[in-house]
Amino acid sequence: MQTKFFTLTQLGILALRALPLIFLALFFFYPLVSIFTVSLAPDGVINLSGFSRLVTSDYYRQTFGFTIFQALLSTALTLAFALPAAFVFARFQFPGKSLLLSLSTLPFVLPTVVVAAAFGALIGENGVVNQLLIGLFRLEDAPIQLEGTLGIILIAHIFYNFSVALRIIGGFWATLDPRMEEAARVLGARGWQLWLYIRLPALSPAIFAAAILVFIFTFTSFGVVLILGGIRFATLEVEIYNQARNIFNLQMAAALSLVQIGFMFILMLVYTRLQRGSSADLRAARQIARPPRGAREKTFVGAILTFMLILQFTPLVALIWRSLTVGNEGFTTRFYGLLSTNVRGSVLFAPPLEAIGNSIAIAITSTLLSVLLGLITAYTLGRAESRAAKWLDPVFMLPLATSAVTLGFGFIIALDEPPLNLRTSILLIPIAHTLVAMPFVVRSVLPAVRSISPNLRGAAQVMGASPFQVWRLIDLPLIARGLIVGAVFAFTVSMGEFGASLFIARPDTPTIPIVIFRLLGQPGAANYGQALAMSTILMLVCGCAFILIERFRSLGMGEF
Repeated sequence: MQTKFFTLTQLGILALRALPLIFLALFFFYPLVSIFTVSLAPDGVINLSGFSRLVTSDYYRQTFGFTIFQALLSTALTLAFALPAAFVFARFQFPGKSLLLSLSTLPFVLPTVVVAAAFGALIGENGVVNQLLIGLFRLEDAPIQLEGTLGIILIAHIFYNFSVALRIIGGFWATLDPRMEEAARVLGARGWQLWLYIRLPALSPAIFAAAILVFIFTFTSFGVVLILGGIRFATLEVEIYNQARNIFNLQMAAALSLVQIGFMFILMLVYTRLQRGSSADLRAARQIARPPRGAREKTFVGAILTFMLILQFTPLVALIWRSLTVGNEGFTTRFYGLLSTNVRGSVLFAPPLEAIGNSIAIAITSTLLSVLLGLITAYTLGRAESRAAKWLDPVFMLPLATSAVTLGFGFIIALDEPPLNLRTSILLIPIAHTLVAMPFVVRSVLPAVRSISPNLRGAAQVMGASPFQVWRLIDLPLIARGLIVGAVFAFTVSMGEFGASLFIARPDTPTIPIVIFRLLGQPGAANYGQALAMSTILMLVCGCAFILIERFRSLGMGEF
């Protein structure tokens, strides 16, 4: 009887561990296979006309070329601004250093629609900067005209990815032995020679890793390009959305998705190899960092920190300010009050306040699913043999290498027939959000799972504890902090997810990012004021979540 119970328990554990793989098979691999089918055999017969148009059409070649061009330019500019900041954080000690480093990550966790709204509020035609210049110089027209240009896209990309490059390069730089530079100085190297012959070669693994990651983020940029640039500056992401939703050319959208998937997988493969040689802990900077000496060093450090504050926080401050000063009414909270009303009923289908409720409900559901599946995955990887773990780990991380727009497109063409006829179901949104958020839970919990000594579990079992009691009394207290970080990450990701939601959200149940996007596309001060008010609320929610993440990550939990 005992043997039978043990066998059933083992089968139950195996079934439980299979849940994440089943989830991925149904809602990730099946939609991707459907994209392959629609692209390669739309009528059941092999048809490569979609790919032939990608090669022969000037428009699609230009779209692909522009996607690469803007990503390369965004990456180069981000690295150019991040390198001096990384030098400051790696080599100097100053008051508020840890706080500023933590706060520098805030822009990266913000939803893309919030970033787009923030830059519109700062340097848009009616933004804070233009209003200030018009008032100071009594101008009739806005002197800064960046909306709908490549310039504002590049600035937003630098804002969004600056902290990524700063953390990767700065963390690696902090571990380098400074004696190499000291020896070069003794031999007469100065200024550009130190950078060209000593620093850049030593930093090359971290620089290339940061460059690949920033390139990936800018290559798949959707919300920033769509809102700030529009269809005129269509990247592959925007064109997939345009072909699928506006033109209804599913074969071409699928062909574009396949090109992007293949490109992204190659980049992710390169990044994972580079990342192994560039990972570092920024806390090691304390061993070599020193206070700046002399007027020259103090001026340099002060200038870099001032630039960081301007780059990363003026758009957010401008967003809050403009949400309270839209129109000619002066300082007002009227647009926050309007969130409970639908001022253009046929456009939004629901009051903005309902969208907040929808987003919270979806985020809670996605968080619960992500924590459950991510926890099971972490235990599967933590207890798997090394070869199995090396194979399974990348499989569970694959959703991060696939754009949200591609996932959303895969959902609408795959999940439209029984038994997975979910195209019009509200459940489709939390499922999509779970795919994106689950890897963050895995990376948060996995280090804690691997650090638990088997002797602790063995001692508890010897004393008569059941498997559930062992997990509740031994494992849970040890993984709790990582679990909280993963849960908060999942909630934040779900609240701000835009690309997939734009494909699959029902008109009468929009999320906050979708309503912001719709409001920004409508004329009138009321619509614009509501968009900024909702963006501010979403920014504050993500900011609070970010504070929680940093609080628990400060103890070293998580692999990010």
